[in-house]
Amino acid sequence: MAIAAASVFSATAPMRADRGVGIWLFVIAGLIGLMVVVGGLVRLTGSGLSITEWQPVTGAVPPLTDAEWQAEFAKYQGTPQYELINRGLGLAGFKTIYWWEWTHRLLGRALGVAFAAPFLLFLWQRRIDRALSVRLAVIFLLGGAQGALGWWMVQSGLEPARVAVSQYRLAAHLGMAIVLFGYIFWTALESIGVPRTKVMTVSNMKVWTIAFAALVLLQMLLGALMAGLGAGHAFSDWPTYGGQWIPFGLFDYSPWWANYFENPVMVHFQHRTAGYLVALMVVGLYVAAKRAGADKPVRLAAIHAVLLTALQIGLGVATVLTGVSLPLAAAHQICALVLFGTALWWVYVSSRQPQ
Repeated sequence: MAIAAASVFSATAPMRADRGVGIWLFVIAGLIGLMVVVGGLVRLTGSGLSITEWQPVTGAVPPLTDAEWQAEFAKYQGTPQYELINRGLGLAGFKTIYWWEWTHRLLGRALGVAFAAPFLLFLWQRRIDRALSVRLAVIFLLGGAQGALGWWMVQSGLEPARVAVSQYRLAAHLGMAIVLFGYIFWTALESIGVPRTKVMTVSNMKVWTIAFAALVLLQMLLGALMAGLGAGHAFSDWPTYGGQWIPFGLFDYSPWWANYFENPVMVHFQHRTAGYLVALMVVGLYVAAKRAGADKPVRLAAIHAVLLTALQIGLGVATVLTGVSLPLAAAHQICALVLFGTALWWVYVSSRQPQ
């Protein structure tokens, strides 16, 4: 979605290049990436349900007194997660998970300020043209929708008999973040005036670079299902699955289609398989681009994509072998988003430079 939308806008509404605006948008994209990583750690630490209310303004101030901490803790003690999983958790333990979720929400508020303040400055300086203003309006609406989607996700974990948020809503929340990141990143590439290819044979491969970026996006959504189901713990070996090349229990759930979204064994298997497909595709595209006589913009994007894919697979394997170590899981998430951004860069530079 981010790729298609950005391609349409770039074809119909060319923007004036402005390095300062481009740098600002790259910073915003980076902050979104940081939010994605912290959000992943929130899920992995089971912290997402520690704050049971959505208070966009007053929620920016954490509990400051013992009485306020006790009040927040009492709200959490009324959740199914506390009753079924964390009964007996003390105030100190609650503070640990609270700070993870509070930090994630604080980053969202900081992101809003980082977007609004420079926007007003650039608007006052008349550096935002009509084409860019349309893009920024879309970004603003997507940002608001992402906040609402985040709370909708949290609500699913507060329902009776649930101890975690819905993996479907988690995937939707992550998917929206990736779309927002991609749209901003693409707009930044245009704003800063990143050079594109001048080779016709390379530009004819653009559809394949779009397919590669879409596959990376799919892989990230499968990663969200992994986190939502805790499927990273389904196996602790590699390249086999519990000693088997094809894991047992792929279709244990009924109806059959539920296995693809709810069965930790199948979700783990899908995520690994998609990773292998990403590796095969990036190598194939790199070789094809080289044979087509790719110029410098495409060569740079392609080699970065290959190296990042290799790093991402290595981090994924290490994450599995260490039983989902938090530092490695965080690095795996960071690398995934950087790889997606690189895939978008490859799509962008594969569009011919206007003459």
